[in-house]
Amino acid sequence: MTQKFVIKGNLPDFNQLINDSKKHWSVYSKQKEKLTWDIALIIKSQKLKPVKKYPIKIRFIWHCKNRMKDPDNICAAKKFCIDSLKEAQIIIDDGFKYIAGFTDEFYIDKNNPRIEVFIEE
Repeated sequence: MTQKFVIKGNLPDFNQLINDSKKHWSVYSKQKEKLTWDIALIIKSQKLKPVKKYPIKIRFIWHCKNRMKDPDNICAAKKFCIDSLKEAQIIIDDGFKYIAGFTDEFYIDKNNPRIEVFIEE
């Protein structure tokens, strides 16, 4: 079974996270907590069901507004998406026993930037 959720817009990239964390030791922690909670609410609003068969594979499709950022910088945000799946109680945990791997694809959509996340059981 495959489930999907969509996050409209973009999430912070790796460089942004690093720069923010240099401001104060607690900035990253607060940012991660807020993003994880916000994405968990998006997941719940899109009515995903708890995963029953593990390990899962997760496919990320990043529709970016432009080519200004490197793909490896963009996909650092997958950490928030995966932690949000746990927060929303869609997955039990995010360790080796539960996640077999991920894939990333990158496209440009200047009118509708978004992240599509597919969970494959």
